[in-house]
Amino acid sequence: MVPAPFLKWAGGKRQLLGHIEALLPERIDTYFEPFLGGAAVFFRLAAGRRFRRAVLADANPELVNCYRAIRDDVDGVIAELRGHRNSRVLYYRVRRRDPAKLSETARAARLIYLNRCGYNGLYRVNSSGQFNVPFGSYRRPVICDEDRLRTASEALRDVEIRCDDFANTLKHVGRRDFVYLDPPYVPLSATASFTAYAKRGFGSDDQERLAAVLRALGTRKVPALLSNSDCATTRDLYGDFDRIDRVPVRRAINSVAHGRGPVDEILVRSFDYPVATVPGVAILKSGYGTGGRRSRAGRSRGSPLK
Repeated sequence: MVPAPFLKWAGGKRQLLGHIEALLPERIDTYFEPFLGGAAVFFRLAAGRRFRRAVLADANPELVNCYRAIRDDVDGVIAELRGHRNSRVLYYRVRRRDPAKLSETARAARLIYLNRCGYNGLYRVNSSGQFNVPFGSYRRPVICDEDRLRTASEALRDVEIRCDDFANTLKHVGRRDFVYLDPPYVPLSATASFTAYAKRGFGSDDQERLAAVLRALGTRKVPALLSNSDCATTRDLYGDFDRIDRVPVRRAINSVAHGRGPVDEILVRSFDYPVATVPGVAILKSGYGTGGRRSRAGRSRGSPLK
């Protein structure tokens, strides 16, 4: 079985995988992914043995614990999951449990269960850091996919998994490495924000800090690729980068059904690094920003993308 995500994740990258593969460098010593989420890109690259080592990270301690538990004790997580069933009463009982009082395997099983049975696969917490996604009312959700979990565990076996901020994670990245940045997206509207994946959230200051990190990686000639929503904010943040591609995707997390349709997302490269030729992968028609990258490390206010 090919390794694949075992968590549903709002904004997951399955639709973008072919486009992302088309923008990979030829050689990757260490693959860095500091916004872990569902890890669709990591699992795809692991299946193709595209890197020698990998460092995965996230600021969400529950998510990090889950990946570590799958890596280190997948049998224990599976044993815990076998005691769960698709029940509204059980769901809210499990949701109320304090993860800090559970073992690492029980915490991981709790997250997977809430993810599989909660509304739309969302991970959202309130200001107190408490998970608050409602029951999803699915008829037959797969709560414990043993084969998928064991395959994921094998892919994660020698991977370093950190709970840390993205900037700290990328301090020692080098030119032969590759970074994929998939942050909580800039919301397209006031009601479309799903950035509360950790207690602290991910706001506009974080988006500006991330753009500065990508710009610094480009200055150091470190290959990096960032995905985000295509909106006025991201055009302002990334409009001065040389290589920007737009990709239409379909998102299904809008609460209004007719709002669930194709939207554009952007893929921004740290600099115009050479990409590998991957058989069977469609090459994007590249778009460009407003000119060469500016050398200053702060926020850029280039003209909107054309």
